[in-house]
Amino acid sequence: MTLRNRPKRAGSQFGSSGHTDGPGSPSSVRKVRCAVYTRKSSEEGLDMDFNSLDAQRESCEAYIASQKAEGWSLAPDHYDDGGFSGGTLERPALSRLLSDVKAGKIDVIVVYKIDRLSRSMLDFLKLVELFEHHGVTFVSVTQSFNTKDAMGRMALNILITFAQFERELIGERIRDKVAASRKRGKWMGGWTPLGYEVRDRKLFIHDGDAERVRAIFRRFVQLKSATLLARELVAANERNRYGHLLDKGVLYKILNNPVYIGDAVHKGVSYPGEHEPIIDQKLWDQVHGILKESPRKRANGSRAQSPALLKGLLFGSDGAAMSPTHTRKSGRLYRYYVSQSAMKRGGLDCPIKLVPAAEIERLVIDQVRLLLQTPEVIVQTWRALRKLRIDVTEGEVRSALLGFDELWSELFPVEQARVVGLLVERIDLGPDKFDITLKIEGLTSLSSQLTPAQEFQQAAE
Repeated sequence: MTLRNRPKRAGSQFGSSGHTDGPGSPSSVRKVRCAVYTRKSSEEGLDMDFNSLDAQRESCEAYIASQKAEGWSLAPDHYDDGGFSGGTLERPALSRLLSDVKAGKIDVIVVYKIDRLSRSMLDFLKLVELFEHHGVTFVSVTQSFNTKDAMGRMALNILITFAQFERELIGERIRDKVAASRKRGKWMGGWTPLGYEVRDRKLFIHDGDAERVRAIFRRFVQLKSATLLARELVAANERNRYGHLLDKGVLYKILNNPVYIGDAVHKGVSYPGEHEPIIDQKLWDQVHGILKESPRKRANGSRAQSPALLKGLLFGSDGAAMSPTHTRKSGRLYRYYVSQSAMKRGGLDCPIKLVPAAEIERLVIDQVRLLLQTPEVIVQTWRALRKLRIDVTEGEVRSALLGFDELWSELFPVEQARVVGLLVERIDLGPDKFDITLKIEGLTSLSSQLTPAQEFQQAAE
C-alpha cells in the first residue's frame, strides 16, 4: 500500500523578481491528511480524565507531528471506539472513518497498534483492499513495516494472524472464567430476571417485582394454561424491567428460569446460586408438573383420552343423564353420549338412546359462542361483576366475551372442557332441539379471567 502519487503544484511567483519556490520550500510538499483511530475493548476506565484512548491518541498525534516535514497534518475529526471488540467491524467510529475514506477525505490512517484496527484476519484483509482501492495507507506507531513490497505484506499478515490468535485465546479464557464462576453460583451478568436487581455484581430480590413473579406462578397453577395466563398479563399491560410485555414467549422464559429457585445455570446445568430464591420448590414442582404435560401432545393424543366436553351436563328428554362412551371399528374411534335410561332398561321407552359426541359438542359450543355475544348476556354479566365490587366497565365485559370467541380455537381439549363446565349449568336434549342453561357466576368468573387480573394489579401496587 502506498500513498497515491499526485502532480506537484506549480511554484508560486513572488513580486517581480521571477524567482520560484525551490524543491524544499513548504509549497512544494503535498499535504497529507492523517486520521487517528483508537479502540479499547472494554468500557472499564473510560470515565477517567486520561484513559487508554487518550494515551493512544497522544502517541499517534506525536508521530504525525514528527512527519510534519513530509506534509502530514492531523484531521480534525476524532475516531474513538471505546468498549468495542476488535473481532467485528460493527463499530460506530470505524464506520465513520471508512465513510470518510470512501469520500476521499483521508490519506493516512494512524493507529497505535495494528490490532486496534482489527483482530480478525479476514476483516483486516477487507480493510486493506478498501484502503488500496482509495489510495489510503495506514501506519502503526509501535510496529514498523512497509506495505509496498511482498515481504512487508507478509510481515503484516503474520502480525494480524497473531492478533486474531490472541483474541481467540482471550475469548477462551473468558468463557472458562464464566463457567467456573457459574459453578460457584455467581451471577455473571446478562439480562436481569424480573424480581431481582443487581448490586455489586450480585442478584438481590426486588420485593415488588418478586411478588409479581410469585403471582404469575400461582396463577399458572390455577389456570393450567399459558395461553390464558399470557392473555391476562397482556390485558393488564404487565411488563418486565426492560419494558417488554409479558406475552406467551416471555411467560415461558419466566416459568422455566431456575434462577427463581436459587440456581445458577451454565450450558443447561444448574448449580446452587449465591442469590436468594423467589419461588419455593413446591410451587416450582407444581408448575413444572403442568408444563411437562405438553399441550401439543395432549392435542394429538387419542380422542378417548380427551375429556368429554359435555360430561355431567347433557340430559335426555326424560331427564336422565347422558354419559360419554366410545367404541372402535376398523381401527377408528367413535365417541357417543348414551342415555342412562337406555343403559339400564335396554332402550325401552327412551326417546333418545345415544347421539354422536362430535356433532352434539359442536352444536353446543357454537350456540354458547353465539349466546356470549348477545346484549342480554353481556349486561347480566356486567351487573353480576359490579355486585362483586369488581371495577369493570360494560365495554370491558363486552370486549372480554367477544375476545373469548377468538380465544376458543387456541385452547386445548382439557382447557375447553374446563371452560364449558364453568359456563354451562345443563343441556336438555329433545328429539328436535336442545336447551342450554348458562351459569351467571360462571360468566362472571370467565369475564374476570379475560379482563385484567386483579391479582397482578394488587401485586403491582
